[in-house]
Amino acid sequence: MNHVTNITKRTTEKLCELGILAGNDGGSLVTILNVSWKGVVTLLQQGKRVSKEMLSVQDIIVTLISLVNEPLRCAAEAWSSSLKETISLTEARRAFLPSKFYLTTVVKISSLYPCQAYLVYKEVTLCVLMISTFKVLLSYEKLLNTAGEVFSELLEKTSMDLLNSLLNSTEVKQEHKFKLLDWLFSDESCSNSMHEGSSIFSRMTSMVEIFSVSCEAMSEARLLLLGRVALFHDLLRYSMVLEEDIRIKITGKFGWFLDMLVDEDVYSFVLDLQIPVPYGSGKAQELVWQPMFSALLHALKTFMIVVSSSYAWEELEAFLLENLFHPHFLCREIVMELWCFLVRFAEMDLVNSIIDKLCSLLKLLESPESFLVPGSPLRKVARIICLLANGSTPMADRVYSSVVGDGRSQLSSVMYVALLLEGFPLNSLSDSIRSTAKEKIITDYFGFIGSFDDKMLTTCSSGAFGIPVHALSASLRAQQVSISDVDMKTLKFLVAIIRNFRNPVEKIRKEHYYKLLSGTLGIVSNMKHLYKSDEMEGVILELQTLFVSAPAASSTQLYQCKPYLALFMGGLGDMEMIESDDCAKSSAVWELYHMLFRERHWALVHLAIEAFGYFAARTSCNQLWRFVPQNASLSYDLMSGNEASEKRFMSDLKAFLEKETALLNTTPSMEQLELLVTEGMTLKEMVQKISRIHIDATECESMEINVDIVSKKRRKLPDGISRGMELLQSGLKLIGGGISQWQENHFESPELHDKFLSHLSCLEDVVSHLTGLAGND
Repeated sequence: MNHVTNITKRTTEKLCELGILAGNDGGSLVTILNVSWKGVVTLLQQGKRVSKEMLSVQDIIVTLISLVNEPLRCAAEAWSSSLKETISLTEARRAFLPSKFYLTTVVKISSLYPCQAYLVYKEVTLCVLMISTFKVLLSYEKLLNTAGEVFSELLEKTSMDLLNSLLNSTEVKQEHKFKLLDWLFSDESCSNSMHEGSSIFSRMTSMVEIFSVSCEAMSEARLLLLGRVALFHDLLRYSMVLEEDIRIKITGKFGWFLDMLVDEDVYSFVLDLQIPVPYGSGKAQELVWQPMFSALLHALKTFMIVVSSSYAWEELEAFLLENLFHPHFLCREIVMELWCFLVRFAEMDLVNSIIDKLCSLLKLLESPESFLVPGSPLRKVARIICLLANGSTPMADRVYSSVVGDGRSQLSSVMYVALLLEGFPLNSLSDSIRSTAKEKIITDYFGFIGSFDDKMLTTCSSGAFGIPVHALSASLRAQQVSISDVDMKTLKFLVAIIRNFRNPVEKIRKEHYYKLLSGTLGIVSNMKHLYKSDEMEGVILELQTLFVSAPAASSTQLYQCKPYLALFMGGLGDMEMIESDDCAKSSAVWELYHMLFRERHWALVHLAIEAFGYFAARTSCNQLWRFVPQNASLSYDLMSGNEASEKRFMSDLKAFLEKETALLNTTPSMEQLELLVTEGMTLKEMVQKISRIHIDATECESMEINVDIVSKKRRKLPDGISRGMELLQSGLKLIGGGISQWQENHFESPELHDKFLSHLSCLEDVVSHLTGLAGND
């Protein structure tokens, strides 16, 4: 027996040496290569018990892994230096077939000796990760796309077989399998490997760099980040062949997956990169190029189906619930896509349970003060419900009955408007409920404006004031409600709001008026027939006075109305205008557009130019230059920001309008990509600088806090100052009431009235500052 064992051992060793020599010869000794390594596998298979004791199987695996990597390294060196034309199919197969042969041999040995293979799990996982990363790099280069297809066809499935030979083995302990997955997808991976100043691909001078990563540096190699994401994608795709415990462990890695997606070197490429993905099965299978983001979503949905009837489902459902409000937009979109997939194909009992839970959460979060705040928890939950209910009549009916049929009038209305603002699908309701819902929105609106007066604001302190206005505005914007009747009450209501906005002293009343103004401007912008009415001129003159001429033109509340003003201005193209300086209406429109074009905030600039583009396409005016001020924000150069040019504005306007009609599928030029990289690096430096300033300021504040405490303890103001502050505040209230009475009884002196308001506002600021000082001291 010992004689047979020694012969087996020596023969295996010599065949390995022969296989290594044949492999290093460049592939000319193909017959010897095949015979030697197939002989090694056969001997290991027949003498399995003996081989465990006499041979170092793990060394054979490491040797084969080095042979797998060498042809890939040579191909990377040849293609990364000076590639000028597309790599042919024949050349790609010639480059990758040796690696395919060695990798297949590794899989066979690893399947026979999984425990020995686990002893070198770092080398095995590094090999699989290099293959995954190399596939992504080949997809990134257009001239290497054919090579990428060949690479995926030959090596992708085989590399996953190598990994699964350890994960599915009954001989490898569960704790060892979990350790392997933690090594591949660790929460701390790449946390200490920040490279200053460049991204993964921009800093790579050659694809060869990925093959220089060692096992010790593997966990910190940012070059392998996208490869890790791609490998996780492959694990999800092939999850059907994995054991139940491994699926549960993979589900626990979904948090790591989202963390990787938001990495600055990953998420942009996930959105832009296209990778070859197998489509179909058996002989009909073919490779299809898909955006990496779409491929990841498809793999996640596949995994959901695989674990839907297993213990892993509970952990997956918990993950989806925990990440409903993920702070990163890309992760929120992924989670919501998975929820929509679940609701679309799950059993109705499960779907109803989910909808009921979300409606209960909506009721817990309902608040009259938050339904107009887009980022509030109430609006976030409302958005989720709307996405899930979209296109499904049973779900839309269930949500409507739960919210509107609740019986609590005001709070139910708050939830209902929050849903409408997030695009609740009224058109998905059943016929009877839909007609009732739309009729109620219109009836409530006309009932509100018919009974509206200034006294309503004095008796209402709730943030839910004006709900019918916001409900109709949201419904019209989503084109779910239409008003065919020409009703001038809306324009009269708008004029009343504008005039009252300039007059009230109390902040609460002003807050109500600004919300009503925003909602009503949104309504009018969607009722095109109103622009042709005679009353529209009065509305425009009032808006010009409010936004341009009035003392309150620079107030914070009015600034928040400007997006809705931009919507309103876009519809003026349907109105007849006289292009003359003597026309008050035309002059008012010019001044309003001038005010919008001077805004520096990028969002307002976008809205203003979009509104002007819509206006210019429909107006009969020929002198469009009158609408553009010389100091428009887009007229200034980007570098200095000092020189204004009308040509620059017209060029930016032309570019914007061309983008609006351009195809969605565009290929960016190298100049655009370089500009984006430069702007991104500048933004990154600014953020880092601001962070350092914040840290320094915090340290200084902590050093001086004792001195501040001592100085504050020493100061004590006389009681007369506090008493004086109270008298000043009481006097201001009396003055405000007197001005309101003056306005009601004396309309003939509006200019003097506005001056009083302006001075009173300044006096309020001074008194508030003094009150704060007295309170602090």
